[in-house]
Amino acid sequence: MRILVTGAAGFIGMHTAQRLLARGDEVFGVDNLNDYYDVRLKQDRLRQLEAYPQFHFQKLDIADVEAMQRYFAEIKPHRVIHLAAQAGVRYSLKNPHAYAQSNLVGFVNILEGCRQNQVEHLVYASTSSVYGANTKMPFSEHDNVDHPVSLYAATKKANEAMAHSYSHLYGLPTTGLRFFTVYGPWGRPDMSAYLFANAILEGRPIDVFNEGKMRRDFTYVDDIVTGVVATVDNIAASDPSFDLAAPDPASSYAPYRIYNIGNNEPVELMSFIECLEKAIGKKAVFNMLPMQAGDVVATYADVQALKQAVGFAPSTPLEVGIERFVDWYRSYTKA
Repeated sequence: MRILVTGAAGFIGMHTAQRLLARGDEVFGVDNLNDYYDVRLKQDRLRQLEAYPQFHFQKLDIADVEAMQRYFAEIKPHRVIHLAAQAGVRYSLKNPHAYAQSNLVGFVNILEGCRQNQVEHLVYASTSSVYGANTKMPFSEHDNVDHPVSLYAATKKANEAMAHSYSHLYGLPTTGLRFFTVYGPWGRPDMSAYLFANAILEGRPIDVFNEGKMRRDFTYVDDIVTGVVATVDNIAASDPSFDLAAPDPASSYAPYRIYNIGNNEPVELMSFIECLEKAIGKKAVFNMLPMQAGDVVATYADVQALKQAVGFAPSTPLEVGIERFVDWYRSYTKA
């Protein structure tokens, strides 16, 4: 199968492409290699993929309309896994235009490429951040998500609405996956595991927001990738029980689906840090801070729908995942 993976030099993108290549798919990777964080990490991820002869990489900005049109027409992918995006809640407070370009303009280009080239299934990254001000736990795809608390979350909620319009208008099967706090080897330097490990090893204080009173549904990257690959194989279809008088946000009369993909087991932030301390063999120094604008106190994924659809069952205990991350971090950074 010919599969286009956008954001192939990214954290989840690299792991997803690697899994597809290992099972024999032909993977076309796209990434603009921007400098949101150290480009060398992205280049090193790509080197992991270049070992496979059926991997093809193209440096492209998904917001470039003409370039994306040409590339789709050239490679004619059977399916698309769209993971490229401007990520990060906090950065959206500093550079909102980057989110409009990548997450909105770029997503339209992906939708158009799929429509014009008869792509069989589009699977795209959404985020747990869309739940915003919701307090009902665990977060369910069947709940309303009309109150995002960051621009990043708003752009991803917009992606879900945009995807539905293409599923409705053109019969394009689309599936959105709401990722919950992914961690593991090759992770982003702006995410907690990397930030905390770096600070602990260097003896610097770590910034702990909301005085540490946070809970996250930390999900190991291998579990995430298993769910992503199973989802791309399970083409979205119309829901025969969909009721327009009482519409379910997670499905549709069109070939459209939304799923949570998380560990279904929220962890206290301080417990997460304790796992890092144990794996590193060194205590952290804390810089306790108030709640950060745009952030949420807790995330918790109800994954029953994805379990029923594709058998999704995260299996990596936090302690094991953290140990694997720390082993990679020490090896990669020579720390």
